[in-house]
Amino acid sequence: MDHTILGRTGLRVSVMGLGCGGHSRLGLGTGKDEESAVGIVRRALDLGVTFLDTAESYGTETAVGKGIAGRPRESFVLSTKAAVKWQGRLATAADMRERIEASLRRLGVDFVDVFHRHAVALDEYDHVLSEIVPELVRMRDAGLIRFVGITERFVSDPQHAMLRRALRDDWFDVAMVGFSILNQSARERVFAEAAPRGIGTLCMFAVRRALSDPVALREMMADLVSRGLLDADDVSPDDPLGFLIADGVAASIPEAAYRFCRHEPPLDVVLSGTGDPAHLDQNARSIMGPPLPEAVAEWLRRAFARVDCVSGN
Repeated sequence: MDHTILGRTGLRVSVMGLGCGGHSRLGLGTGKDEESAVGIVRRALDLGVTFLDTAESYGTETAVGKGIAGRPRESFVLSTKAAVKWQGRLATAADMRERIEASLRRLGVDFVDVFHRHAVALDEYDHVLSEIVPELVRMRDAGLIRFVGITERFVSDPQHAMLRRALRDDWFDVAMVGFSILNQSARERVFAEAAPRGIGTLCMFAVRRALSDPVALREMMADLVSRGLLDADDVSPDDPLGFLIADGVAASIPEAAYRFCRHEPPLDVVLSGTGDPAHLDQNARSIMGPPLPEAVAEWLRRAFARVDCVSGN
């Protein structure tokens, strides 16, 4: 497993991160039990994955805590998150301290390396800045968290409006951003701002439903063509990205998608989640694969250059 430095945090992390949410939630979302979820965490660590990302809302913090139990604390980097809304209202600073302390208990650790405000919407951002960030700074100073992060609500904000504002304020050490073959708008709107500031970047949505389900991909690509965001001459309606496999570029479209994101220069970590050990191994091989041929990567950059309205979900 390759490693890199997560921006200005200085943390050495694997280029693949285990995403403990999404559709699978380590398998808990697809009917598997906690013992199986714990096994996924342990398998990831055995593969050399050292960045683990969970969240209060995922319901996987306890499984992650059991998966890391007995491992040297310095051997992994732990990230968790909490949303701005809490019990039907905007969370207060006191709420945030209580929730972080609860996360630490579920994880069985004394501190987390990165704590994110989770899926922040643009209309929640002022509250985050005025009420929550000062408390996170206090908790950082108290040693409960090491670095402060923020994640966007990519499904409803695929143009990165919230993150673009957050990056300018420069309170956050790490940003989790939606980026994929299908929507590369973060390249200019997020990475160009984050990189000069040394803000670490985590890639979510590298592979979502549209890149793992051929029917969903055909439907999405047809819609983008109908809206004038893709040129009809660029894609086959029956197999729009099939050339990635037919030409021997990759063994599958998800593999090509992971490699495309992994070798996007400003990205530090590509997140991948699953509840199946064999799928985990496959994703690790994909992320560790070589860059796509430059002609293919350039075609993907050009073909999707106008697309900034989809998440791939």
